[in-house]
Amino acid sequence: MSPRYRSGSTSAGTVIAVIADVMAVILGLWILMYLLDANRANDLVRFVHDAANWLAAWSRDLFTFDEEWARVVFGYGLAAVVYLFIGHAIAGRLRRH
Repeated sequence: MSPRYRSGSTSAGTVIAVIADVMAVILGLWILMYLLDANRANDLVRFVHDAANWLAAWSRDLFTFDEEWARVVFGYGLAAVVYLFIGHAIAGRLRRH
């Protein structure tokens, strides 16, 4: 395979890894904001919350802990870990080919 094609797959892998990282950062930021009781009337907090809700729609209510903080940490945290794992796995495969 020529170097031209390899650099294209490397670039695609980098883009996928960065997207996965940004998604995980948004989810982690929401967890931190929730735990620190950030002002939900603030535009930044509202944006991060809305983005995190969208990203974690599939895992947000997966756990039924009695404590709300545990549901937030595990629901949003699971989504962050899955995005990181899948994103970096795909990026690694693209970089190898």
